[in-house]
Amino acid sequence: MRLVLVARFDETQVFVHVDNCHYLSHLGALDANNAYRLLHMTKTPMRGIIGPVVTAFHQNREIDFERSIAHSRWLLRHGCDGLVLFGTTSEANSLSLSERKRLLEAMANSGISPADLVVGNGSCALPDAVDLANHALQTGCCGVLMLPPFYYKALSVDGLFAFFAEFIERVADPRLRVYLYHIPPVAQVGIAPELIEKLRTRYGRLVAGIKDSSGDWENTRRLLIQFGDMKVFPGSETFLLPALRLGAAGCISATANVGAEAMQQLYQNWETAEAEEEQSKLIRVRKIFQRYPMIAALKAVLAAANNDENWRNVRPPLSPLADLDSQALVRELGEAGFKPPKF
Repeated sequence: MRLVLVARFDETQVFVHVDNCHYLSHLGALDANNAYRLLHMTKTPMRGIIGPVVTAFHQNREIDFERSIAHSRWLLRHGCDGLVLFGTTSEANSLSLSERKRLLEAMANSGISPADLVVGNGSCALPDAVDLANHALQTGCCGVLMLPPFYYKALSVDGLFAFFAEFIERVADPRLRVYLYHIPPVAQVGIAPELIEKLRTRYGRLVAGIKDSSGDWENTRRLLIQFGDMKVFPGSETFLLPALRLGAAGCISATANVGAEAMQQLYQNWETAEAEEEQSKLIRVRKIFQRYPMIAALKAVLAAANNDENWRNVRPPLSPLADLDSQALVRELGEAGFKPPKF
């Protein structure tokens, strides 16, 4: 039994409460039946191996739409259950809002189902985060992966709550699903359990999950135990098996760009006798990548595997992996039995 309550504020704005979710809606005349229908337009929450897609660039550092789309399509055929566009691995904070929108539209127009896409809308500017989320929902994406505002440091839980709450109220769309993005090694602003609790208490399942890229297994474990009804994704396959054993929804890992099939194999077989060995293989490969700058390393492997130097291009302030480092990386991966992806 689902409880839907609607209260009108004026001719254009209503307050909707569905189960434990409430928010303002700017959808005009909205009754309980329409609220229930709109709620069910949202795709089932994402699960499995999710690839945070690298963005291909031309030599002039403009987005290479063709390569980016081809890589995304390849990932969905080779181990990825879904994709994140415009996360850390995508160099999202080096892309303008208009570039992000154009690439998302190109992906959707290429035949990639927007329902398989989660869009990173992280921004320190609240209106930009709202704009990106609205565009993602209009395109048909299944959710947004949202950083906290990261420029100002030592932020209070109340301040962060106000940012996320204002975001949800401004978007005002029952299709919205927010996946929080906890990556303190990069953002330096984290998402504490107290903040999650406050957001879930007020907005319920609109706050659908979290990607934990802290690199701290104890933090991931605590999230899985404390928020068992959320979709918790470790940000590294290093923790995939123990996380699945505690109910994780899957994994969102940068190295899925080159190794999603092996991750998918463990995701499918995590209850089998072979799971420990499969996890060990994933850890060996991950440790090799972590000895190099991750984004440049991923692109170096894509370039080497496909004999395509254009894949090495990154946007400043990042730099391509040096030739000697690229050769060493490929050699080390080969010695570990890793087979690079060929398109």
